[in-house]
Formats: sequence, C-alpha cells, structure tokens
Amino acid sequence: MNIWDKRYLDLAEFVASWSKDPSTKVGAVIVRPDKTIASVGFNGLPRGVEDSDERLHNRDLKYPMTVHAEVNAILHAQEPLHGYTIYVAPLNPCSDCAGVIIQSGIKRVVARAEMNPRWLESNALAQAMFEESGVISEFFDLAARPEEH
Repeated sequence: MNIWDKRYLDLAEFVASWSKDPSTKVGAVIVRPDKTIASVGFNGLPRGVEDSDERLHNRDLKYPMTVHAEVNAILHAQEPLHGYTIYVAPLNPCSDCAGVIIQSGIKRVVARAEMNPRWLESNALAQAMFEESGVISEFFDLAARPEEH
C-alpha cells in the first residue's frame, strides 16, 4: 500500500464517523487520477427522511432505507467519475454498490482486507463483478506499514 492509499483509507474511516447509524458506519472517498478529492459519502437515510433512534435501532427497517456510503459519494459527485478511484472503509463494497461503482465508470476500488462475516457472500459477488468488468480492486490491512511515496 502506498502512502496515498493509506491516507484516503484513513479519510474514509473518518468520513464513516459522520454516519448516525449506531451499529454500522461506512465512509467512501472518490479520488481523481491527480490525487485530489472528487466526493465523499457515508451511509445513512436519504435527505429529508427522519433518522430517528427508533428507525436507526430497527435493522429490519433501517437496512432497506439506508443509502450506502459508496452510492452517496457517487451521487454527490459533480463530475463524471471515469477512471477515478473509490476508497471504502471499514466494510468492503456489497454487490449492490459494486454495480453502481461499475456503472459510474470508477476503475479502481480500495478497501480494507478485513471482511464482515455477515457480508461474505455479497462481498464475493462484488469481487466477481469487479473482476469481470475490469475494475481493479485492492484490499489492504490498515495496520500494515505504507510504502513511502
């Protein structure tokens, strides 16, 4: 992992902290080829939808209402994303997000090496989708020391 990958994964972790979800906080950072930030997003209920404690603590209600961090970052971008990189932490993209990432033109996904056991099937499907579509996906252990670049 190079120093830029580490920095942007760290930033995705920080952006995740903005989520009001009490159990799952995910952040995403979209970066241009020149290493400048195009957009950020975190998981949460859509704008204008009340994020009450009652909703946020009810997984059966919360999950179908939540917009994932990757999708929020793509929707907030004010430019085409062809050839860009998306950094996602602490969870890896699910298969639904993989489809949106692929359709957006993003060509590289960087995430943590750790996998949540509840999402293994969806993560595996996302990985297969990335491989088939030519999107590069790289997974790093954040505890590993970055290369100096």
